[in-house]
Amino acid sequence: MTVAAGAINALAGGGTLLTFPLLMAVGLPSVSANVTNQIALMPGFFGAALAQIKDLKGQEKRLMLTLPVSVLGGLLGGWLLIRSGERLFNDIVPFLILIASLLLAAQDTIRRWLMRRSEAGHIHLTDAWVVIPVFLATIYGGYFGAAASIIVLAVTGLVLEDTLTRLNAIKQVIGLVSGTAAAVFFAFTGQINWPVALVMMAGSLLGGLLGGRVAGKVNAGVLRWVIVTVGLALAVVYFVK
Repeated sequence: MTVAAGAINALAGGGTLLTFPLLMAVGLPSVSANVTNQIALMPGFFGAALAQIKDLKGQEKRLMLTLPVSVLGGLLGGWLLIRSGERLFNDIVPFLILIASLLLAAQDTIRRWLMRRSEAGHIHLTDAWVVIPVFLATIYGGYFGAAASIIVLAVTGLVLEDTLTRLNAIKQVIGLVSGTAAAVFFAFTGQINWPVALVMMAGSLLGGLLGGRVAGKVNAGVLRWVIVTVGLALAVVYFVK
């Protein structure tokens, strides 16, 4: 399961949607399951970024803009999670997953609207516009690891005009950096189930490497709608629960 989650994260995001419910099903409290899940899947982002390193070529400016705010966002999200506690976290999880899924579904429509406004002279859309959306997305990522990479992929796609493969590559690095920042914070909270996390890390790394290698060969439209469907279905499950 962790190998599959790492691969899905590498391809478009949403792999943590598989492992988060599994950890809760085996008895971990929701906050502990969320934190452990985030820690366990970090090697997957590293493996995927390594596998797609060629797709980061020419994106150095974007990385310089996004990585500092990714660190801040990851830390702030982690702090908000620990401060909010189990009850509030359980209450808002379905809404967070639903928002992530709908945002990914609307990505192309919103991007076309932004481009039309840019061409009409109403706005001047540059790479710098990605900073605020990435900051907000990484706050979400630090707070709730499941579906975080869906949001990062969606918000970068709203602003950056590029192929899905190259957007995936920068998503891997943003996810790795923001997740690592949150993980460092979580390490001091006592919420991580380390035996479970260490076992999952190995599978996550393998899945990330495999997913990163096939990222450019996957049909972008089909992949996006598969992930949207999974996200919506999971949101319904959490609303019912």
